[in-house]
Amino acid sequence: MDLLIVTGLSGAGKSRAIDALEDIGFYCVDNMPPKLISKVAEICLAADSKFKRVAIVTDMRGGDLFYGLFEELDELQGKGLKYKLLFLDATDQELMRRYKETRRRHPLADLTSGGIGEAIRNERVLLKPARERADYIIDTTHLSANELKQRMNNIFLDELQNGMLINVMSFGFKYGSPAEADLVFDVRCLPNPYYVDALKNKTGLDQEVRDYVMNSSSSMELLDKLKDLIGFLIPLYQKEGKSQLMIAVGCTGGKHRSVTFAENIYHYLSEQGGNVRVVHRDIAK
Repeated sequence: MDLLIVTGLSGAGKSRAIDALEDIGFYCVDNMPPKLISKVAEICLAADSKFKRVAIVTDMRGGDLFYGLFEELDELQGKGLKYKLLFLDATDQELMRRYKETRRRHPLADLTSGGIGEAIRNERVLLKPARERADYIIDTTHLSANELKQRMNNIFLDELQNGMLINVMSFGFKYGSPAEADLVFDVRCLPNPYYVDALKNKTGLDQEVRDYVMNSSSSMELLDKLKDLIGFLIPLYQKEGKSQLMIAVGCTGGKHRSVTFAENIYHYLSEQGGNVRVVHRDIAK
């Protein structure tokens, strides 16, 4: 059985994440007190159980009950029940915007006197240990509902035990760096196709743009060095038991140079037999 524990900041997209998990075959339970997690896991693990993939959401809506999460996770390990922990995150500014749009009440609103902003900051402090312990972190700040669903599919559509998943992402620094990235590489030092009229409205998925970006000794040398570094680091992450590695490559707008390099790194890792996905976060902006 695959057991996934889902938690994260209020307003970060846990409900949409659960919808995506249900679409790919998970049995999902929302707003469960931590003390019940191991009991539900044991039921689902029974020999006659039809639940092979289970996702359980637990968060600050449970009030004081949530503080027993880590003891419960330790109990799961003590019973030999394997699990993965998914943490949904977003920036404070984005969370405030979402709460203002929906006019929903924050679960910590009664404990703070400074409004939504203070509630979000307090929740972030309380959830910091869960974020540090998470196997998967998804920052939904810049993700639409469809993009979040695609990210969930990329991570969980295959069996969870299929080894470390490597996500390669291109992005534009002007839209913010991805907070969930483990490795961030800046390729803004390379020739920019944006200033070539024939290439300005194309992307790194077009051959003409790729040829332009890679048509310099600096680009080729940088790519070779990145391949060497990534190839060196991946076994070390695997040795430490990391479930997911996010490699982010950024340029100014996230359409040309970063896309070119992300595609090159993706194809390199694919040829090495890795469980790898590629996503271009800002290519359509």
